[in-house]
Amino acid sequence: MQEHAQTELNVPAKENLITFDDLGLNKDILRSVKEAGFTVPSPIQVAAIPFILQGRDIVGQAHTGTGKTAAFGLPALNNIDPKAGVEILVITPTRELATQVSDELFKYGRTINAKTVTVYGGSSYKRQIDLIERGASVVVATPGRLLDILKKNLVKDFTPSIVVLDEADEMLDMGFLDDINEIFSYLPTNRQTLLFSATMPKPIKLLAQRILDNPEFISITQGETTNTDIEQLYYVIEESERDDAIIRLMDSEETTKSVVFCRTKSEVDRLSNVLSNAGYLANGLHGDMEQRQRETVIKGFKSNSVKVLVATDVAARGIHVNNISHVFNYHIPFDPESYVHRIGRTGRAGTKGKAITLLTPLEFKELQRIKQKVGTSMAHAYVPSKTDLRSTTIDNLVKKVEDHKIYDEAHKVLDKLREDIDEEQMAYKLISMLLDQQDIKGPNSIGIPADKMEAILARASQRNDSRGKGGRSRGGSFRSNSSRPAGQSDRNRSGGYRGTASRDKNRSSRAR
Repeated sequence: MQEHAQTELNVPAKENLITFDDLGLNKDILRSVKEAGFTVPSPIQVAAIPFILQGRDIVGQAHTGTGKTAAFGLPALNNIDPKAGVEILVITPTRELATQVSDELFKYGRTINAKTVTVYGGSSYKRQIDLIERGASVVVATPGRLLDILKKNLVKDFTPSIVVLDEADEMLDMGFLDDINEIFSYLPTNRQTLLFSATMPKPIKLLAQRILDNPEFISITQGETTNTDIEQLYYVIEESERDDAIIRLMDSEETTKSVVFCRTKSEVDRLSNVLSNAGYLANGLHGDMEQRQRETVIKGFKSNSVKVLVATDVAARGIHVNNISHVFNYHIPFDPESYVHRIGRTGRAGTKGKAITLLTPLEFKELQRIKQKVGTSMAHAYVPSKTDLRSTTIDNLVKKVEDHKIYDEAHKVLDKLREDIDEEQMAYKLISMLLDQQDIKGPNSIGIPADKMEAILARASQRNDSRGKGGRSRGGSFRSNSSRPAGQSDRNRSGGYRGTASRDKNRSSRAR
């Protein structure tokens, strides 16, 4: 495989914006574009569509939410004959992503009557094969079920002319690389192959060398890779304070729906239990869960019965929900690309989002590396103390009382209370009941004390200055988002979290 020079894309100036009409798509596909509500193509679409229309193999590197499905789907559908059988095969790592991609391709192909079939484990072989043989143009499949079908020769004349490998790095993380190599041994060699991946680890580069022919490399991960609508904060804590910190921050933030990223499956299970016991509507998601469990969790997250999704990087791929207000990094991710991928879950569809990262002093160098690589500005902040949070809690409680609906039965309770106590005492008692429900547990102060933190930030700034003088500074400013917090000098290093404040937005009245 010969490598072309990598294409790095810059977004054109507004006065020179490229439209879908400029990309060479036929009128039927352009009609689908307009029906889907698309106006201006995204950078990956601008870069990839012309090459795919030319029949070129491509490697596309772009992060979640950049429009990859349309980048390969529109030109692939543009080049097929809907009456010629299966011409497009898309391989995705998870059932959730397969369903999502299938839905999008069906939408794009309606104007040419292209039929789309989704193939995954846990469902009837017979039904899936029947649907394919009835004249499907597009098959979107997960690796395990697809390999079974190919090995057993259950579909005759299965010779797609366009094969798409979507989220290739996730396939690697989930252990599907051997399956992918075997799948390609059953596919025609005279094909167009498109590989998309958020990151490009060495095994994926080697895979690309084996399965692609003289591809064009396209990357839109250079330059500014984080959404400017996402506020990015980091909190420096002790290792033993992670649970305390994540709960305190959730208590203090106005979250609507959140994703908490963990490094391991066991950590997902443990932390989701911790958050549930603290009263949050939390559930975990990772690759070892049964498919039915995964579907239940994802459905709950989309329908708001789950407000906090605790997940590994791999499990959260393919879940696209536009109203996620916060992303929490329970641990700092291993590499800059993963950081960008994680925080891209919030700040979508023109909304504002917030990304919060927890790290220890020993992990500070990893933070510097991410800042320099990504070129982003992340602000340091202090975890609110109980004193800080109590004043916020009171303000929220006042607003909650002011906005609360008055029920018809309320006057009956009021009349009974008046028989024994005066109205002032009654008001105090009722407010105290509400404050009891807002009790804030845990240590007063969490995180590295301000004096130590100032020294850490000063050393980091000196290192940045020395890099800059040597001409190697790559951006990523260090700054503090707050002054010394209240109660910071009074350090309390005692034990773990045993409870927390009750937030009316995200909390359940019953721990699950």
